[in-house]
Amino acid sequence: MKILVTGAEGFVGKNLAAALDNLKSNKDRTRPQLKIDEIYLYDINSSEEILEEACKNADFVFNLAGVNRPENPEDFMAGNFGFASKLLDTLKKYNNTCPVMLSSSIQATLVGRYANGEYGKSKKAGEDLFFDYAKSTGAKVLVYRLPNLFGKWGRPNYNSVIATFCNNMANDLPITVNDPAVELELLYIDDLVCELLNALEGKETRCEYDGVNAISVENGNFCTSFNTHKVTLGRIVELLESFKNQPATLVMPEIPFNSFEKKLYSTYLSYLPKEKVIFDLKMNEDDRGSFTELLKTENCGQFSINISKPGIVKGQHWHHTKWEFFIVVAGEGLIQQRKIGSDEVLNFHVSGDKIQAVHMLPGYTHNIINLSETENLVTVMWANEIFNPNKPDTFFEVVE
Repeated sequence: MKILVTGAEGFVGKNLAAALDNLKSNKDRTRPQLKIDEIYLYDINSSEEILEEACKNADFVFNLAGVNRPENPEDFMAGNFGFASKLLDTLKKYNNTCPVMLSSSIQATLVGRYANGEYGKSKKAGEDLFFDYAKSTGAKVLVYRLPNLFGKWGRPNYNSVIATFCNNMANDLPITVNDPAVELELLYIDDLVCELLNALEGKETRCEYDGVNAISVENGNFCTSFNTHKVTLGRIVELLESFKNQPATLVMPEIPFNSFEKKLYSTYLSYLPKEKVIFDLKMNEDDRGSFTELLKTENCGQFSINISKPGIVKGQHWHHTKWEFFIVVAGEGLIQQRKIGSDEVLNFHVSGDKIQAVHMLPGYTHNIINLSETENLVTVMWANEIFNPNKPDTFFEVVE
């Protein structure tokens, strides 16, 4: 299969091109039915020869070319309608009736607050052009009306408010929010790319529109992804502030699978400057070694690193309710546990040569001993709750 991507240097184009290249090179093996032989990447500075060759040979076209913020409003029509017309004329020139996808916008609905926008009008003109093309040639067209997009590689102050907010927050620049209650419908770039790859396999999501709302219709004229998120500006800023503070607090906000929070955090990280990619952790050191908190979570406890010097015994305490995992990753040690009120000691020999996880049982006093005379013992520790100094649930008692 040979694929043409127009607007290949844009936000969606870059992400789609990268996904297609992974499939072509077999780095991505999740779609074994897709066999990609050639990817034509076309953008505003590309040669006309590339467009001609691609329109002659392509088996599928993703038309992502367009303008979002031109200097003059009339440039919307030239950028969004004009190139679409040129593309379809070139396909006609070579009698190529392969499927063609159009990146449109919900603003093309021309209702409500979008009714008089030049951008929306230009997108609607492009849609009509594609539908007329389908009628006259019999080619399959896939018109995607897209909401606000966000994700890695978006241009601040151009592609979306998310790109601007993430960039500014990551680089300590101000953020302006006039009304925190304003709600946006947002589509994550990876979810859009997944939908576009589905379309490449002939499995696009079809719909019709009731005003600006997409309604699933099996044979609808339009296409969409229903994997969107409705979030207020205030919530977006709140999350970004928590992400920015994470190196200091070590607290990771709750980020459930496929949640907006998860996708926003990935997006935020992609805007970090070099000096913020690395950050110091507080090592609590004494003559026995060190203890360093790595990460705290809102609902799943915290992770730490414990380093014990040769011959050192650490621990010697127990918990009513708290439980932990100890995982030795370097060195050789002995973990001991004894049930409170009992004399029986449970011994676990552990080593970085064979990584194992050992439960620290509630109601059992426990310790960890470095058996080496020369090497440090390094242990990854997880506790099911964040340490609360006002209610530590930690009581001294030697194991034996």
